[in-house]
Amino acid sequence: MAREVLNLKQAAEHVHLEENELRHFAQRGEIEATKRGDDWFFEHRALDEWAQRNLLAAGEKALKEQHRVMMDENRRADKTGWGVADLFSVETIDLAVQAKAKAGILRDMTDLAVRGGKVYDEEGLFKELQDREDAASTAIGEGVALLHPRFHDPYLFEESFIAYGRSLRPIFFGAADGEATRHFFLICSTNHEEHLHILARLAILAHGTDLMERLDAVETLEDAIAAIRNCETEYRK
Repeated sequence: MAREVLNLKQAAEHVHLEENELRHFAQRGEIEATKRGDDWFFEHRALDEWAQRNLLAAGEKALKEQHRVMMDENRRADKTGWGVADLFSVETIDLAVQAKAKAGILRDMTDLAVRGGKVYDEEGLFKELQDREDAASTAIGEGVALLHPRFHDPYLFEESFIAYGRSLRPIFFGAADGEATRHFFLICSTNHEEHLHILARLAILAHGTDLMERLDAVETLEDAIAAIRNCETEYRK
């Protein structure tokens, strides 16, 4: 089956950017695109993968702007109460992840996600996580990594959820700031739009709040979820 192709207007709406901004990325060769006539065309699957990388690499100012646009869309869609805290459960949280290196973290986090009973393809998920890290690290600084499949596949999961693992020891995971990573969030989403919203919200909470300090201090799985929920609620205010 042919892969879906989006024109510039459709692609810009899909990744929450202005058309001129996305056009500049295409003109500079920073995103795979083809120009035909006066329009640009983007392969849907490659566009999704680029949007994820672009969002994680964004500075705090750009990240806040993208987050604002997404939240405006939620308000127009009457989803003002949406939040990431509802996507966590005690079944997919581990406050003592044992792994000592990146490969072990990817396996442990895959196993943690599977424990929730909503993953259809365990090995498929593990391979997608490996491919994503091979393309570029999902570590965003602040001791945080936002793990996710390289290419968004809604059929990997029964429903959307997030797994969270706190490692016993910080691990060098490829963060641009050179710091080790201790907090690992594995995003398992059945919807691309929601996937980008989750990435943006978690990145905002990591860079703009004291969530990581709170998660460093929690001792129970329930306390971890409460810390995420409280921090998210405070930020939205």
